[in-house]
Amino acid sequence: MIVIGGSSSRKLADDLARELGTDVIQATSKRFPDGECYIRLEREGIERDVVIVQNSHPDDMFVELLLLQDAAARLGAEKITNVIPYFGYARQDKLFNKGEAVSAAVMVEHIEMRADKVITVDIHSAETLDWFKIAKGVDVHATSCIGSYFSSKGIDLVLAPDEGAAERAEGVAKILGCDWDHLVKTRLSGTEVRITPKRLDVKGKSVLIVDDIISTGGTIEAATKQLRSLGARRIVAVCTHGLFTMGALERLRKCCDAVLSTNTLENEVSEISVAPAIAKAI
Repeated sequence: MIVIGGSSSRKLADDLARELGTDVIQATSKRFPDGECYIRLEREGIERDVVIVQNSHPDDMFVELLLLQDAAARLGAEKITNVIPYFGYARQDKLFNKGEAVSAAVMVEHIEMRADKVITVDIHSAETLDWFKIAKGVDVHATSCIGSYFSSKGIDLVLAPDEGAAERAEGVAKILGCDWDHLVKTRLSGTEVRITPKRLDVKGKSVLIVDDIISTGGTIEAATKQLRSLGARRIVAVCTHGLFTMGALERLRKCCDAVLSTNTLENEVSEISVAPAIAKAI
């Protein structure tokens, strides 16, 4: 087996190769003047199983993923496993309005043209993987990696931003050996909303808010302000996928004591590697 790193996931590819005890090829990737992608794997042949680590987000990374598959196959790869840390278009997994495309289905159709197995991390809906008919689809969770990272960081309480994410918070809390809860929104008026833990007191506690995706960061920002008013001593926000759109990271750093993500999307705060969880799935 050999690991191939695409341009979206070079650090994760290195981490994964170390976990698996195997070699890594960092693909040569560049753009032509017209914007088209060029990919090359600088080997004479690859007559073994390969693991391609590359996101399908944003659009140009998806094109690179398809080209990496083709390059590996042409060099003689026996089986191709695609590790897609952040599966692009996963949130458009059904028809919300007539005339739309089901984008997640389109991604699946094209990826499995060359894949024998596909591994995702905290995909929006695990049901999306059921659409893979040729390749085997597996979703792994970042819970164990997040829990391990914070095991000696003095966390007293783990919070989910809503009830739907409570299972994730519970999983991290079990690793840390602490309490967990989820936040609830109470509308006080047409313009005012209060966000508080459902059952636990946060006064004087070090709180970890755990989510799968932080995009605009609005919910985390509002929750942090409310938790401060309730007496939380320290607030850390962590997510699997750190999109941090519209200046979210800068805003969250002003209200949180720390903001972190895993390295599914490599950025300046992606300090937590999900390589151990992916290695187990492989």
